Amino acid sequence: MNAVEIEEAVSKLAGEPFDPAAFPFAFLEAFGNKATTINRLKSGSSNASDIAGGVLQRNNIHIAVCDVGQVTQVLGRLKASPKTAAGKAKFILATDGQTLEAEDLASGETVACAYGDFANHFGFFLPLAGITTVKQIRNNPIDIQATGRLNRLYVELLRENEDWSKPERRHDLNQFMARLIFCFFAEDTGIFFGEQLFTKTIEQMSDGRSGNTHEVIGEIFRAMDTPIKDRKAAGFRLWADTFPYVNGGLFADTKDVPRFSRIARSYLLHAGSLDWKQINPDIFGSMIQAVADEEERGELGMHYTSVPNILKVLNPLFLDDLREQLEQAGDNMRKLLNLRRRIASIRVFDPACGSGNFLVIAYIHMREIEAEIIRRRREEKKKSWIRLANFYGIELKDFAAEIARLSLLIAEFQCDVRLIGQQEALIDVLPLKKTGQIHTGNALRLDWLKVCPPAIKMEHQPTDLFDTAPDQPEIDFNAQEVETFICSNPPYKGSQLQKEEQKADLDEAFASRLNSIGSADYVSGWLIKARDFLSVASGRSGFVTTNSLNQGRQVPLLWPLLLDGGFAILFAHLSFKWSNLATDKAGVTVTIIGYGKPQSPMRFLISEETRQSTTNISPYLVSGPNNIVEPRASPLSCLEPMSFGSMANDAGALLLEAQEVRAAIRDHAVPMDLIRTIAGSQEFINGVQRFCLWISNNDHARAVKIPWVSSRFDRVKEARQGSSRLSTRKLASVPHRFGEVRQRGDETVVIVPSVSSESRDYLPVGFLPRGSIITNLAFALYDAQLWNMALIASRIHLVWIATVCGKLETRYRYSNTLGWNTFPVPPLTEKNKTDLTRCAEDILLAREAHFPATIADLYEPDQMPDDLRHAHDRNDETLERIYIGRRFKNDTERLEKLFDLYTKMTAGQGKAAKPLKVKKGQKSDSAPDSLLT
Repeated sequence: MNAVEIEEAVSKLAGEPFDPAAFPFAFLEAFGNKATTINRLKSGSSNASDIAGGVLQRNNIHIAVCDVGQVTQVLGRLKASPKTAAGKAKFILATDGQTLEAEDLASGETVACAYGDFANHFGFFLPLAGITTVKQIRNNPIDIQATGRLNRLYVELLRENEDWSKPERRHDLNQFMARLIFCFFAEDTGIFFGEQLFTKTIEQMSDGRSGNTHEVIGEIFRAMDTPIKDRKAAGFRLWADTFPYVNGGLFADTKDVPRFSRIARSYLLHAGSLDWKQINPDIFGSMIQAVADEEERGELGMHYTSVPNILKVLNPLFLDDLREQLEQAGDNMRKLLNLRRRIASIRVFDPACGSGNFLVIAYIHMREIEAEIIRRRREEKKKSWIRLANFYGIELKDFAAEIARLSLLIAEFQCDVRLIGQQEALIDVLPLKKTGQIHTGNALRLDWLKVCPPAIKMEHQPTDLFDTAPDQPEIDFNAQEVETFICSNPPYKGSQLQKEEQKADLDEAFASRLNSIGSADYVSGWLIKARDFLSVASGRSGFVTTNSLNQGRQVPLLWPLLLDGGFAILFAHLSFKWSNLATDKAGVTVTIIGYGKPQSPMRFLISEETRQSTTNISPYLVSGPNNIVEPRASPLSCLEPMSFGSMANDAGALLLEAQEVRAAIRDHAVPMDLIRTIAGSQEFINGVQRFCLWISNNDHARAVKIPWVSSRFDRVKEARQGSSRLSTRKLASVPHRFGEVRQRGDETVVIVPSVSSESRDYLPVGFLPRGSIITNLAFALYDAQLWNMALIASRIHLVWIATVCGKLETRYRYSNTLGWNTFPVPPLTEKNKTDLTRCAEDILLAREAHFPATIADLYEPDQMPDDLRHAHDRNDETLERIYIGRRFKNDTERLEKLFDLYTKMTAGQGKAAKPLKVKKGQKSDSAPDSLLT
């Protein structure tokens, strides 16, 4: 269930007569518990409560129904109950049907209300449905309530008006819904004279069968589109004439209104009964946009992004600068006036604006700074100089664009009420002024300089609230006249997830400046468009981006172009989870990148705990020069060479399962020395045992005499001969051999999986006995000294790999040429190597103590055995003391040291790293073939 469905179910329960016996189960059902779960609780088989009238659902809630007047006492008994603790209940709740009290045991937050009002606190209980909530939604349910009611109305109108569901009419319905929202808000905030003027007029003037509801609404909308001086000639009905003139842009061309069924009419009246003056434009706007999108409707009410996350972009982008300037101005009238003028000229531009969250939050905080200026200057005329026309956006979906404009309008009125008073706000609100200039279209194909001109002649233009393509005059751009701050959370899509039209969007955005967009994430298109815009306009940008933009192959692909021409990373908020309330969507790991031409020598690296100043931020988001790591053919440091394992290319004939090995030895007299264990990434990590025939050229003569083995060779030969690749057909002459052979077969092996889970604190690495064969799905060090394993098993190596190699989806992707060969290690003494060898041995011994647990079992973050974790800690300490004489404070410090050392070690080599020369037909992360002899 989504939050809207839960709110509806809870409201229904709160409105029904109280049934003490049924309440606990009905309450749990309202939060999405299945019938089988409820039945087990009813039967007592899973109900562990020790309180009379109580129901305890493990890991969830302990509920008790009690006698009248005993709610507080029973809540205390629930909290003190040993069963509550043993059952790991997150919430306790007590009610007598007249009052209800509850507590969140983790946070200590409480709810106490009349029983009939507990539906207004449904947000408090959303964690019971697995939905992460935020404080604003807990304390103010109106946004989800309004979203739910409008969604039901929208769906019913589509059912009743099939022609409106067609693409050519869907915009009309979306705009109609936006107008309804304005009317609900206007009637509850005093913009319309008379209490609930709009809702009550529809209730009184339309019949209960709803035959004329569309006519009543159409007449009201027509009146609000007609200036007062023209009303008499228009001949309005008296009840419509009481509505004010709003603005031609909002209610123009509204003669056609969808027809209402009786159910649709009731949904409309139900929505109108809410108190819309409490609406939060940033919350409601982002939630309501899902109403018009069938794909998103299943997550209705889940699209809210918290204000603190948005401020992680806006504060370092420009709000902190405004506040600092305010602080420096003190009570200096001239400085305060100059600051106010600066704020009034600022343009905020979101080229992926959705329902306008960034624009709304920016507007609200700019108004607060301006209000403080007005207070310090003791100005009598408090009217804001900040115009909504200075807020620009691009949005692909037209309903979201409509809501963005409306959200800005609501934000402006609420700011006016809060900062200059209700009476003054009402004087200025009608007729509506120009709101945010939100354009509907594809941001990667539109010309941003035309959408948001960096300077514009301040001449009179027609006021049209919902004009989606304002007719801008031809102008001469002067970047010094205004500042434009670009802020956005564009869509992230890796190269493998992009549709063909999205790849074409990137081609359009980069305009042939890259030979191939390759692995570029979709969000990179917004950065290159920002670069083009800021080459002409004054300002800077702040984008929420996937963290892969600053990792792996995207760095050498994108950042030389993005940083060319004097551009720089001005600030960066390091990786964190950017999530909404959706239950089935894990928070995406993102970074925030402030980007533009520097106006100050200082840059800022920001995390949840710290804010570090530096003179430069590299494309890898560490303090230091803009060196870019590229693949190397051999190790930069004193490391053993690493290569891929061997690739069979055998149609499965040389690879064996355990039962095949037993049969080969037992029934076909195959010598054991011709059979080896073989492992790739998954086999090593998950402890899966596999085998292979490993036949050297010297062993071929005796092997081919064994019919069972010879038949296997015939299968390999036939498969290779049938290949479309010439190189594979040539291998048919040696069917006893793997297609690519990278080891003799008698070496010890350090195995490194090529792909592994990002949830682990350390990269999986292991030491395999002589004779073990490694597949091409893993990397290997052959006959390497064990101290090499200690390096790979360290935290410092993991952060290097995660940064310079990047990820496959969300998993770590290892590379020998880009990760191992570039890994900077200080010169190691023999004592250093001895100490690291002991550390590697301790890790292996700790693993062995937990046999048969697999690597996957042992490195599960919350279940890692203490002795194994301690062995890794000792390894980290030993290695990190070699680097800096102490433990590193965090991963940021580790990366800074690594890049500093990398820069020094590559100095004098021309580029930061020599690109790897790759043979034709050879993978970049591979070593030359070797032969079995």
